[in-house]
Amino acid sequence: MTTQATLPPLSEEMARLQRRAIRRRRTNRALTYALAFLLVAWILVPLLLIASMAFSTVDAVRAYPKSLLPNPVSFETMTFFLNSQGVVDSTVRSIVVALLTVVFSTLVATPAGYAISRYLFRGRDLFKLSILAVRAFPIVVLAVPLAVMFIQFRMRDQLYSLALVHTALTLPTTILVMSSVFASVPRELEEAAHVFGSSPVRAFLQVVLPLAAPGIAASAIFTFVTSWNEVFAAVILTIRSRTLPAQVLTVLGTSPLEYKFAGAFFMLIPSLIFIFFIRKYLFNMWGQITK
Repeated sequence: MTTQATLPPLSEEMARLQRRAIRRRRTNRALTYALAFLLVAWILVPLLLIASMAFSTVDAVRAYPKSLLPNPVSFETMTFFLNSQGVVDSTVRSIVVALLTVVFSTLVATPAGYAISRYLFRGRDLFKLSILAVRAFPIVVLAVPLAVMFIQFRMRDQLYSLALVHTALTLPTTILVMSSVFASVPRELEEAAHVFGSSPVRAFLQVVLPLAAPGIAASAIFTFVTSWNEVFAAVILTIRSRTLPAQVLTVLGTSPLEYKFAGAFFMLIPSLIFIFFIRKYLFNMWGQITK
């Protein structure tokens, strides 16, 4: 017959310290949840109010106090915004500019990020800092020289010229993101492809690039959202070819309240759709890089 060993009873001091540690852990957890709840509410409540007003009647938008949920649900406010002059055309231009920015930024940042992550050369860290230093120049400082240059080269008020500006704004961050993603792809996989006869270009296209696809998708999300929301350069560099943020900003001071709420919600839609369709690809593929 075996007897189980029993632990000696805790002293009163040890029990008191243990209870204090449990209370401290519970308090920290409660504070963490409370802070997370406040942050989520800080972000979601304005978005919920904007969505509610966008699908409310005009009278409900102008009423006070406002409700967080539309009652009744109505498309009157959104219809008023969509029928406003220049909204549909500026929306199409915004989508075109954002997609062009994604293409330009990806084509440049992908090889640049790969070169930074794979090759050792003198001044590599300084080169990274110099890339990021481009963001130190605000668009307010660059807008006037860019406008003068675009006028001289007859590029002003063109969608591709605005896409080039947006590419310059997003490229530093995109290159650094790409370099981090390529650095996380094991070099051994690329070397194994070389052993089996693949050229460096083929190994990059067939081995490295598929594994880096989630990072490319993440940078594409960042680029698209940044280009879609950018307004200052669009106002300075365009007149007849204004994007949606520039179009809304130019009439914001004289527009009614329902136009402002519907415009704010409508400007959120493309970014949300873009993220919604690409998030599944991100979640499915990310594990292939981190393994």
